[in-house]
Amino acid sequence: MKTVTPSVKPHARNLPLKVGTRGSPLARQQTATFLAILKQFCPVLRGMEVFEEHIIVTTGDAVQHKALAEIGGKGLFAKEIHESLEEGRIDFAVHSLKDLETTLPPGIALACTLKREDARDVLILPRGRELADPADPFSGLPPGAIVGSASVRRQAQLKYARPDLQFTLLRGNVGTRLGKVEAGELDATLLAYAGLRRLGLAEKASVVLDTDHMLPAACQGIVGITVREADTELLSLLSAIEDPEAKAVATAERALLASLDGSCRTPIGGYAQLLADGSLHLTGLVARYDGTFLLKRSVTGAVTDAATMGLELGLSLKADSPDDIFLP
Repeated sequence: MKTVTPSVKPHARNLPLKVGTRGSPLARQQTATFLAILKQFCPVLRGMEVFEEHIIVTTGDAVQHKALAEIGGKGLFAKEIHESLEEGRIDFAVHSLKDLETTLPPGIALACTLKREDARDVLILPRGRELADPADPFSGLPPGAIVGSASVRRQAQLKYARPDLQFTLLRGNVGTRLGKVEAGELDATLLAYAGLRRLGLAEKASVVLDTDHMLPAACQGIVGITVREADTELLSLLSAIEDPEAKAVATAERALLASLDGSCRTPIGGYAQLLADGSLHLTGLVARYDGTFLLKRSVTGAVTDAATMGLELGLSLKADSPDDIFLP
């Protein structure tokens, strides 16, 4: 990226610019990182108090004792943020892109995506627990172990590998979930490695799971920024900090999600990466939540075909999966 002179000049619009974010430590850290990047590439913004952080409590944050599918499904970590944008209470918003719907509300645009952190999942085990078999990333889980998770994607893949495991609902921020394992209330949980790394907690990962063992959620590890479509000045400004690789993989993974059109009850994984020759490799997965069915496929193509690749891979997976997987 290069240093840019922004088209949004401080005197040209109302200040401060209001940025919306969820209130978790991870969300606020991602927001701070985004604003630091923006100031780095826009010299006129340095040393000025031009940004104001607005903490927005979303439905997904407010209701912690139920699975997402029980309280409304998709978009629960973005609904109130979208409303704040639409009503002009904030100027732009910072999201974990994996929590953002594939089809945004009218008038809301995904302005840019930031460089992807490590997209892999990690297994969190009690302190001192070791792998019984170094070649088996799940061998630190005793027979019948109780795993805390709210992710049907993680549950399905882990149950497919280890049908003996038991699951219990576990939601909340990173610290809450780590604490449950450390207190001995659970035998394990799973988290996104990206979140641990951004919070300076990478050492908490007991096992970093290769994507062959646990395919990530689509867009895991990517931060996305939304604005109002009509705000062409901010759209232009934010395009200058777009990470091209993140944009390419996010386009493929979001197209995969859109073509599958699954609910929060549907275990879906998606992971794209640029290969050494410049081509794009995309892997998609659908499964039954109890691990009794799992289908994974990959395609490779040109970066310019990212959206088409995602669409066609999703349709292929859906065509060869049992209908009950996609029930609302």
